[in-house]
Amino acid sequence: MEFNNGRLSRQPFLLYLYAGLDTQHYITLSQLAATIQGTIRNAFTGYSAWVVADITSHSFYPAKGYHYFDLVEKDTRSHQLTAKISATAWGNGSMRIREFESVTGQRFSNDMQVLVKVAVEYHPVYGLKLSLLDIDPSFTIGMLEQQKQATLQRLLTECGDIVRKTPEGYITFNKQLSLSPVIQRIAVISSASSAGYQDFMHTLEANAYRYTFHADNYFAAVQGEANAAQVCAQFDAIAASGKSYDTVVIIRGGGAQTDLLLFDQYILGKAVAGFPVPVITGIGHLKNETITDMLAHTATKTPTRAAELIIAHNRTFEESLLSVQKHIIIRMQQMLSGRQQQLAALHAGIVNHSRDILSVSVEGLARCRQMIPQGARHLLLKQRSAMAQLSGQVLVKPGQVTAARIQELSHIKKDIQLYARKLMQQQQQQLQHHETVIKIMSPQSLLQKGFAMVYHNGAIMTGSSQLQAGDKITVRMTDADVHATINSKTINDGNEPNI
Repeated sequence: MEFNNGRLSRQPFLLYLYAGLDTQHYITLSQLAATIQGTIRNAFTGYSAWVVADITSHSFYPAKGYHYFDLVEKDTRSHQLTAKISATAWGNGSMRIREFESVTGQRFSNDMQVLVKVAVEYHPVYGLKLSLLDIDPSFTIGMLEQQKQATLQRLLTECGDIVRKTPEGYITFNKQLSLSPVIQRIAVISSASSAGYQDFMHTLEANAYRYTFHADNYFAAVQGEANAAQVCAQFDAIAASGKSYDTVVIIRGGGAQTDLLLFDQYILGKAVAGFPVPVITGIGHLKNETITDMLAHTATKTPTRAAELIIAHNRTFEESLLSVQKHIIIRMQQMLSGRQQQLAALHAGIVNHSRDILSVSVEGLARCRQMIPQGARHLLLKQRSAMAQLSGQVLVKPGQVTAARIQELSHIKKDIQLYARKLMQQQQQQLQHHETVIKIMSPQSLLQKGFAMVYHNGAIMTGSSQLQAGDKITVRMTDADVHATINSKTINDGNEPNI
């Protein structure tokens, strides 16, 4: 055993212990640990290296700002551990981790591959460990983006029937579905304890338009890559429910980027892209877009935004109905106005035609009054002539002729009386009819119906040509005469209703 200034020589050596061995030929464990510590310190003083490794067994103590974890490396084929060293981070290293989390939007946690700058240390009690000095956020972001792009490429290759890429973005079977004009029946995939789910339901229920929604819950863990299969199982449950949902909404509140890795999984992207009901996402991310967002029918940033989108969609439909209703009302008002004008024209025509009939009837009645006396006189003269002839015959012939003529005269007299009565009855009926028509169309009757007569200088005015502004007129109504002065005169174009 050789020592150099109290330190163990770097040359190989063997230490044999046996009964009765001189105590000057062995050392204590602490001495050995101190020697190892000194050797490592001498070898790695001022030395640091950038190392690619995965994080496991991570623990964080916020009060002290200490991180304890293991850095491991696995074989790419067998996934067996090829190296494992404990590591710590505090002070400046802990500050660098906080900066890393701020830049990447991810928590420093297990199963994350990182590029870290470390220093080698050895402690007699805690053994060999690495102290984290710095961490490269761009490396982790790049690795996640590579995984994401690889997943998208796999979807394009293996699911070409439901996913394709265009210059504008990804087109999926789900994106090409049409949203129902009104969204009411909603299948919600979320965690039962998610605050985002509570925000979503509160926004729907407290909407300002008092819309009613029917939401069925399909709860699942929406954090952790391993839970993608659980979310896909809920999609299967929705399809098997037999219910006609208007949309499926995936909800998750805010969190670190690593919390959202579930939504970048291949099986979930495939399920969303090919689902036969429009999928709306309300995943609480503000920076990056997950694969689920890219392949869903509509993506929003938060659960509240998803609820607001549904409410706004329904409001758009309601506003279109209100617009149609307004158009129908305007159209009906236009049609009603046209029909009113037609009725006014028809009323004016009836009044004018009635006046014409009344005028013709009055003239006919006057002719009848003239014809009746003339006809009676003519008939009387004719009968007198006949009687004179008969009188002559009576004087010539014997009493038989006289008796026959008297009998014939009696018949004629009866015929005259009968004809006269019938004629008088007919004329009386006609007179009564014309009298009734005249009464209906008389000025007094028209006044009682709401019409008025305009006098100027004692004469009835039938038009406005003789009237000027400032003229005094008298308006005769059924119960009084109204005296007025003309302020102005407006000439009608003939299209106004003539009542």
